[in-house]
Amino acid sequence: MFKSFTSSDKKQPAKPGRTGPAELAGPPAPPAPVHRAVRLMQAGAVVSTLSLIFTVIGSFSLKHNMMTANAQKLADHQITASQISSTATGLIVYTIVIGLVSIGLWLWMARMNEAGRRWARITASAFFALWSLYTYSVIGELHGGVTVTATLIVSLILILALWVIGAATVFYLWRPASTAYFKAQSPKAEPR
Repeated sequence: MFKSFTSSDKKQPAKPGRTGPAELAGPPAPPAPVHRAVRLMQAGAVVSTLSLIFTVIGSFSLKHNMMTANAQKLADHQITASQISSTATGLIVYTIVIGLVSIGLWLWMARMNEAGRRWARITASAFFALWSLYTYSVIGELHGGVTVTATLIVSLILILALWVIGAATVFYLWRPASTAYFKAQSPKAEPR
């Protein structure tokens, strides 16, 4: 008697749009070009980390170089040791913050592009355009008779390596298979 009130011998028909095999599978995996772009962005984060470490190690000599340059100035144009120390510390902290932001941006863009966010593909391309301008300006400064040192060569290698990684990333993000993936993943109006 209670069985008739609590359960039914008939199975309920599946409601359309409810947990079917396609829904249980989850979102589609990114195609090979997007996967390559994500791996390249992760490599960009690694190279940015190496660049940050190299820059921080190189900046330890910054205070000494500033003191040497200051001693060569005329006495009325010299600044105090305290001012040099504050400036050097500020530059080191600034370098660390910018480096950490750069690493974070690489990783954030990798995650958002892997998720198929259309805005992330455009943002990553804009970041590459900005890096291209920076790379061009750094290379342009070399024409002014800069003394070539090991530090300069390593810095240029890291800057160019990041540019190449960025160029390859943008190439893969805009492949036809990538475009189809981003269109399929992004509804008409993405949540913000």
